[in-house]
Amino acid sequence: MSRDQALSKIDEYFKNGDFEAELARRIAFKTESNLAGCEAALQAYLDDELVPCLADLGFTCEIFPNPRADAGPFLVARRIEGDDLPTVMTYGHGDVVAGYDTQWDKQMSPWRITKDGKRWYGRGTADNKGQHTINIAAMKTVLQTRGKLGFNVTILIEMGEERGSPGLKDFCAANKELFKADVFIASDGPRIHPEKPTIFMGSRGVFNFTMRLESHDGGHHSGNWGGLLTNPGVVMAHALASMIDRNGKILVEGWRNTHIPNSVRAAIAKLEVGGGENAPEINPHWGEPDMTLAERVFASNTFEVRAFETGNPQSPANAIPPEAVVFGHLRYVVGTEVSQLMPLLRTHLDKHGFGDITITSERDPMYATRLDPDHPWAKWAIESLGQTAGEEISVLPNLGGSLPNDVFADLLGLPTIWVPHSYAGCSQHAPNEHILESISKSALQLMTGLWWDLGAGKTPKKPT
Repeated sequence: MSRDQALSKIDEYFKNGDFEAELARRIAFKTESNLAGCEAALQAYLDDELVPCLADLGFTCEIFPNPRADAGPFLVARRIEGDDLPTVMTYGHGDVVAGYDTQWDKQMSPWRITKDGKRWYGRGTADNKGQHTINIAAMKTVLQTRGKLGFNVTILIEMGEERGSPGLKDFCAANKELFKADVFIASDGPRIHPEKPTIFMGSRGVFNFTMRLESHDGGHHSGNWGGLLTNPGVVMAHALASMIDRNGKILVEGWRNTHIPNSVRAAIAKLEVGGGENAPEINPHWGEPDMTLAERVFASNTFEVRAFETGNPQSPANAIPPEAVVFGHLRYVVGTEVSQLMPLLRTHLDKHGFGDITITSERDPMYATRLDPDHPWAKWAIESLGQTAGEEISVLPNLGGSLPNDVFADLLGLPTIWVPHSYAGCSQHAPNEHILESISKSALQLMTGLWWDLGAGKTPKKPT
């Protein structure tokens, strides 16, 4: 049997409706991990859907409780064909954000697939049920075509990614033996363009924090006290202006990162950012001034104000508000010392006369990771995907967004490869989440070719 026969078989899987049927079953599980009372659905997705599917493919499956009592379980599924074969670890998450059931267009249900033209709507179609469904189906196709995979595989499915992956790092640290592998290959996030097959090898980190200024107790009439009392909203606005200029350049000493390795710069130089369906218009003058548009997203740090509140925006009063609060975050690349971000901000605010503003970090950060595009496994994957696509694919040294990739890259020490099956306009985390039919068909082909090549005996040699 041949690679081309496997690709033909996966194409038939899509055409005959099997992909839609499998995805529809999985979308129907209301695995809203950020809502109370979701525990039964999280467990059922593993027990009733994924375990039977993977057991039929010869996987040994075990469900583990989360080290965190308030978080969802983990599924580890393993298929071992030989000690001398390469081993891949792959990953997905079965939880989704809230469905926002009443807010979808045309009274669509988030828990059923609704097809409208080339869009397939449903909660989890893009993030992440559709993506791991594609990868498992492609693996099944290789197994059916070749009669074996030709490699060993460990699958990890978590049920809390949409809550920040609570317990994931502790679970992997306690079970390192389960996850010994030569390479990590998984799917999440968007392509750089809907019609452009994409690979990324890491992600920017994200550091969330809060800035708060409490100037006095309660609001006070502006006619009686205006000109006499500090307005915390005004002070906070000036504090923000000291941190970032009007065109998005970071001004906090030590928060910028302008060093780009040559291999990373060369990969990024081939990328075209923006465009595609549902894409907003780019401001070419925003961000790091001496970088290209692609470098600003994939190779620099960016500071964003997520929310800024003073007074009562829902019912403004003619009063001086008592406090102001800003919720901000920094997306950062490899080379940024995350432990210094808060001390650097404290020093900056004090230096500029904002010592009364308190700052707190919201939770543990997601750490930045990046695999060099010249790494043997990266080059192998790029070649395989390019062969299937029949064109040069887009290579991102790291995703602009954030994933718990540090668990796999740093804690487990694996070279990490991500092949995204969605696009930036998919409305993930919002009403009307969807996948594109064209991407799904392409992704099934790409992953079938990748799994086929992994078992064909031409993978990078194991380090001695």
